[in-house]
Amino acid sequence: MFSKSFLLLLAAASVALGQQPVGDGKADDTAAIQHMFDTQGSVRLPKGMYLITKTLKIDLAKTGYSALSGDGTVRLVMAGSGPALHFIGTHEGSAAPESFKPEVWENQRTPMVEGIEIVGAHAEADGIEATGTMQITLSRVVIRECRHAVHLSTRNRNVLITACHFYHNTGIGVFYDNVNLHQSNIVGSHISYNGGGGVVSVGGNVRNLHIGTCDIEGNHAKDGPPSANVMLDSRGGSIGEVTITGCTLQHTHKSPDSANIRIIGSGTDASLLRRAGREHTREGNVTITANVFSDVQVNVEVQHSRGVTITGNTFWEGFQHDLVVTDCSNIVVTGNNFDRNPRYLVNGNDNAEMNGIVFLRCEDSILNNNVISGVWKQRAAVDIESCNRLQICHNSVLDSDGVALRLDQVTNSMVIGNIIRDDREEDKRSKATSLITVGGKDNEIEQNVLGNK
Repeated sequence: MFSKSFLLLLAAASVALGQQPVGDGKADDTAAIQHMFDTQGSVRLPKGMYLITKTLKIDLAKTGYSALSGDGTVRLVMAGSGPALHFIGTHEGSAAPESFKPEVWENQRTPMVEGIEIVGAHAEADGIEATGTMQITLSRVVIRECRHAVHLSTRNRNVLITACHFYHNTGIGVFYDNVNLHQSNIVGSHISYNGGGGVVSVGGNVRNLHIGTCDIEGNHAKDGPPSANVMLDSRGGSIGEVTITGCTLQHTHKSPDSANIRIIGSGTDASLLRRAGREHTREGNVTITANVFSDVQVNVEVQHSRGVTITGNTFWEGFQHDLVVTDCSNIVVTGNNFDRNPRYLVNGNDNAEMNGIVFLRCEDSILNNNVISGVWKQRAAVDIESCNRLQICHNSVLDSDGVALRLDQVTNSMVIGNIIRDDREEDKRSKATSLITVGGKDNEIEQNVLGNK
């Protein structure tokens, strides 16, 4: 039988050879865990705190099927720069079966991370990066105190993120970084207090992004550049075919230019100027439905986009506006509640947020069947300027300061069947005209119920 001292020496030698991680939070376990990936592919760690000082690279072409798993009691502490885990595949096709090389299915499909926590201990530490992967799946993963929690780069397909917590990172929660990525689902997760934004897509070629039943809040640095809980920025690329459904998105109005959702659809297409006379595209095809928005400067901002549907949502505490739509077409806003609920006060004063809706230089759009209530200190509760072929029908615009509905240089539009009234107490009631038109032509305005005609 071996002595205890001999067994301890043997364990130390195994660690030195990179074969057995310690997990005490003090020993550098980088080489040991890397050795496990390189030799086994499937790595399951017992309860412990595992210190790593450089990126664990999982080269799927060499390791074959790979996964890192724990039971929720495993913590990786990343004390170096870059991602703690970098999954690298060779998939260059689409998501269609015929585009796959055999080795992707045989060796690389569905890398997984499950049941672990990653904590950053370096200013440039990231959580997980994926490049060239097919069906990477992250489940029950906690990432905090890093820069970016999840970094999707170059090209990936069929990303699934579920039941995760990406919390209090200095950068972005889920970062689509100029990536070519179709088919990705972010479901049932908490993505909060990340200083650079919650879910952010910049450039690249992103399609079929689904964000559902998540809590996404406070993803704004108070002293940093403007950010959003969800940011879709097509500049330098294109982003489209997106659904954002059943989420709460909120906080914080204290950050300059903060937004819950910001969509910038001006993508690039080298041939567009020649074909259509415009330099930039209008990306879009976004559906935003059944969400709850509050406590930012602008709840939803849409720029240079086409085909955005906003329906069945609840809005309040838009400190600048609830909804701003500029230079867009084919926007549908219907069945939403834009409210000022007296239950929600900001530092005991609900005068701080102004709320309100703005459409500027838009065409072929609909604003129907919404309740818009309690817009204060704005020029107009619903301010429509330089727009063409709009339907503004069957809305209730209620108890707001200033003009309730303002149409400035609006053409070829219908304003029909709206209730536009301020029935507050006499000393608070607006004396402004309920509906005002400035210029414009060929509009049909009828059957509206006006408080101040």
